[in-house]
Amino acid sequence: MIKTIQGRAKLLVKILIFITLLVPIVVIGYILISNSDFVELDLSISTVLIIIVYYSVLLVIGVIWLIQQLRSVLTIKNEMHKNEILHLQSQVNPHFFFNMLNNIYGTIDKDSELAKQLVLQLSELMRYSIYEGNKQKVLLKDEVEFLQNYINLNSVRYQKTIDVKFEIDIDNPKLEIMPLLLIILLENAFKHGVERLRENAFVNIQLKAENGIMSFEIENNFDENDGYKRDGLGISNLKRRLELVYPDNHKLEMNVSNSVYKAQLEIVL
Repeated sequence: MIKTIQGRAKLLVKILIFITLLVPIVVIGYILISNSDFVELDLSISTVLIIIVYYSVLLVIGVIWLIQQLRSVLTIKNEMHKNEILHLQSQVNPHFFFNMLNNIYGTIDKDSELAKQLVLQLSELMRYSIYEGNKQKVLLKDEVEFLQNYINLNSVRYQKTIDVKFEIDIDNPKLEIMPLLLIILLENAFKHGVERLRENAFVNIQLKAENGIMSFEIENNFDENDGYKRDGLGISNLKRRLELVYPDNHKLEMNVSNSVYKAQLEIVL
């Protein structure tokens, strides 16, 4: 598509250049032929007006063409951004779903009722991820509900005591956010913290939205002997999506101190 537009643009430019050169030559040639005295050549008012009108029209056409080309380029750029965003969103959480299915498979013979409950919760997460995840924006409160379902499912999955605190303060229930952004930070907290700790695992979450500004803070402990991978594929995915959707309206900070990993994300919605 881009090559087609570029080809048409080049052809149009060539035509305009050809016409621009041809018209003055024709006009001057006509004047020279129709006047016997070459030294005292004098252009008539009508001829001058024709030339002025011609170049004025040519200028207008050139401006219109330039605007159309800029619009085409912007449209293509927006489509490429949308496609990239959709591709990035499609990478969110696949390994979690696979791991969860394996857990459910191992639970079927031991506790069929629990397995049924897990299947229902997992299907709700998958439904949201597939259908809501393809939208440009979703309600912030729906994204929060998705996070809560994820926490509930993981609490059952790990079958150990996990201290999870989730404080929520949203002043406007109609606030919208790009879907599947916050889950990346929450998933990291469980994957690199809770999953590798045998005991005393905790995850503390604070989400506040006030005057159109959302702040999301999450911290979790981890095993120092295991280390903590700060910039994995998920974080790289998150950073790129933030750059595409909230280029000048976000701030993401991450730090590690005393076996505690803390991430802070602020977005102007």
